[in-house]
Amino acid sequence: MRRRRGIPKNILPLVLGILMIGGLVWVIAGFFSGERQAKDVVQQFYTYEQEGAFAESWELFHTEMKAKFPKGHYLQDRAHVFMNHFGVQTFSFTMDSAEKLDSWSIEKGAKPLKHVYKITVIQTYKGKYGNFDLQQDVFAVKEKGEWKVLWSYQK
Repeated sequence: MRRRRGIPKNILPLVLGILMIGGLVWVIAGFFSGERQAKDVVQQFYTYEQEGAFAESWELFHTEMKAKFPKGHYLQDRAHVFMNHFGVQTFSFTMDSAEKLDSWSIEKGAKPLKHVYKITVIQTYKGKYGNFDLQQDVFAVKEKGEWKVLWSYQK
């Protein structure tokens, strides 16, 4: 008569341990992924904008954006146009999922940036001229180890 052997008792904890470590690595990789970090910086940028903290949102701009908007000019324009002209105190916003682009440039003739994420943002305003949505593709890229925000100026 042949004796059946079951799974050795010490193998089950080993398999469970490997599965737990694999799951932990998967969660950590997802948390620190480029897509997650790109979405986080765009989320932070628009949260600052929502709060009227335009100096903080300006700091999240890529250097190509900062060259387009000197800080003082940006602070005045954003508050003036969105808050005064539209007659709103704040806005809500939603973001689509991030789409990875291998190469993208802010405008024609500009140096292409690598590993850029494109995220569509919809800002909803409720003001003296009624309710309206502003939809914009926003781009995030790593610059000197930090994620930064850009807008497109391509024609």
